[in-house]
Amino acid sequence: MLIAIPLVRASRASFLVCLLPLAGFLHPAAAEEAKPPAACRFEPLGAGTMDSGKVSAVVDGRTFVLEDGRELRLAGIEVPAAMPSVKDGGPLPAAQAAKAALEELIVGREVGLKRLGPEADRYGRGLVHVFLPRDDTQLWAQRAMVAQGQARVATRLDRPCAQELLSAEGAARAAGRGLWADPQFRLRPAENPADIVGERGRFALIEGKIISVRESGGTVYLNFGRRWTRDLAVTVLKRNERVFTAAGMELKKLEGRRVRIRGWVEERGGPRIEAHGPEQIEMAERN
Repeated sequence: MLIAIPLVRASRASFLVCLLPLAGFLHPAAAEEAKPPAACRFEPLGAGTMDSGKVSAVVDGRTFVLEDGRELRLAGIEVPAAMPSVKDGGPLPAAQAAKAALEELIVGREVGLKRLGPEADRYGRGLVHVFLPRDDTQLWAQRAMVAQGQARVATRLDRPCAQELLSAEGAARAAGRGLWADPQFRLRPAENPADIVGERGRFALIEGKIISVRESGGTVYLNFGRRWTRDLAVTVLKRNERVFTAAGMELKKLEGRRVRIRGWVEERGGPRIEAHGPEQIEMAERN
């Protein structure tokens, strides 16, 4: 089944039609590999909180409402923001597609709920991992959304779970599925800091070579260039360095390595991304 979503072109009077597969008809990669990995340490919801419910509505590509009135968010993923487009004041097509995908996946379904990490966001909405019965196993909603290319892997994830989602994201990106077909969400080169600064305040995926690793005060800097006022740097608070070391990632040994970094872009001199955990940094060596 196909759904037509209008995409606004540069000309105000002309439109494109983008045909997107509905999530109810999962891409084979999503259908075959959306099971949660055994190594993930999912936990029950807090005492006195129901760990299941029937989904009545979807607010956006991450947020949904249960019949009992609870508003919850999918943890561990980022979806395109449902912000108005400059041209026509309507929602971004990628955000519409993510919402449609989640609707087809969970609306009207009884879902299981577990948590991994923070229990709520800053607005008090519960952060959960969602599971749907499928044959003799369970389908992991986050994995399905990422495999379809409707979501990107977020930060602050348990490492085994992050690896599972990163594998799904890599396959979707290579195949150009979902948002990966949109230039707005492309993998950005660290060698072009002006392009990265344009993503200020947004979640981005960037690839490049770490030129140097330096420590100043309580911060470790992974530098992708030699001019701090212009080039990208990834910052790690010194107190968090042990988290990377425990995962087998020694920050000082990343010098000269090509990596893929994900996170929220800030501007402090040049573009900056703060890394809280090793799931934000992937090796991206090229043969």
